[in-house]
Amino acid sequence: MKPSVQHAAPTVALIGAPTDIGAGARGASMGPEALRVAGLQSALESHGLHVLDRGNLNGPANPWQPPLEGYRHLPEVVAWNQLVFDAVRAELQAGHLPLLLGGDHCLGLGSIAAVARHCLDAGKQLRVLWLDAHADFNTSTLTPSGNLHGMPVACLFGLGPDPLTRLARLPDGSPALRAAQIRQIGIRSVDAGEKELVHAQGLEVYDMRFIDETGMRETMQRALAGVDESTHLHVSFDVDFLDPELAPGVGTTVAGGPTYREAQLCMEMIADSGRLASLDIVELNPALDVRNKTACLAVDLIESLFGKSTLMRQRPAQ
Repeated sequence: MKPSVQHAAPTVALIGAPTDIGAGARGASMGPEALRVAGLQSALESHGLHVLDRGNLNGPANPWQPPLEGYRHLPEVVAWNQLVFDAVRAELQAGHLPLLLGGDHCLGLGSIAAVARHCLDAGKQLRVLWLDAHADFNTSTLTPSGNLHGMPVACLFGLGPDPLTRLARLPDGSPALRAAQIRQIGIRSVDAGEKELVHAQGLEVYDMRFIDETGMRETMQRALAGVDESTHLHVSFDVDFLDPELAPGVGTTVAGGPTYREAQLCMEMIADSGRLASLDIVELNPALDVRNKTACLAVDLIESLFGKSTLMRQRPAQ
C-alpha cells in the first residue's frame, strides 16, 4: 500500500471586505464581522490551521446612487476590487490560503483576478467552483438595475468595463477566466438574456435540476474532474447558494437550493480533493438574518471545506 503523504496545514489569511457596494440591498457590509462573531477563526484553528486575521480592507463608502451609464457605483466597485486583488495576491505570494470575507459578490472579481494572475505566475492550472443561486453573468445591457454583484463572472470573461475586466493584468491582455476553468453549482435564477450569454460562452453549469436528477455526489465528481496536484482550486461561495430555509441572511434569496446534507457533501468532496487553495464567502447579510443563524451555518460549512466530516472517514492520501 502506498504510504500516506503528510502535508503541513496551510496558513489561512482572513481578509475582511466590509462593503455592499455592488448589491441591491444594504447589509452585506456587516458580513465579515458576523463571521468573526460566529467563531470562524477558532473553528479553523480547532482543525490544526494557523489563522491570520488581517482585519478589514478600507474602501470607499456606499453612496447609494442610481445607475450611471449602466453601472451602479462603478468607481467605488473598481476601488474595492483593486484592494481585494492586491490583498489576495499578497497572501498567495506569501504562500498563504486567502479567505475573503465579504461583502457582496462583486468582490469575487478582484479575488479571482488575483488567483488567475497567481496561477499564471506560478505555472498552475486554475479551477473555480462558483457556488451560487445566480450565474452572475449579466452585463449592463442585460440588467436595468446596474448592480455589479450580478456581473462579476461576465467581467472575468472580459465582458464589462475595462477597469474591471483588466484587473488581472495578464501579459497577453486576455480575460482572467475561460469557460474551461469554471464550474457553476446550485444555479436556479438566471435572467433570459443572461441565459443566452451563458450558453454562448460555453459555461459548465450544474443547476438545481441537474442536482435533483443526478445528486450532489455525481455533480461534484464532474465539477472536480481533472483537478490534480497542478491545480489551484478556488471556491467562491455565495451564501444564497443555500436554501433560504437554512440561510435567510442574504439579500437575494431563491427558494429550492441545496439541503444541509447536500451542502455538506459538496464541501466534504472539495476537502477530499486536497486542492483548496483560496476561498471567498460573500453575500452574508446579518441585517436579514435571525440570531446570526446564517453566519453560524456558513462557519460550519467552511469547517467542512477544511476537513471536518460528519462521517468517520480518513482523508485520502495526496
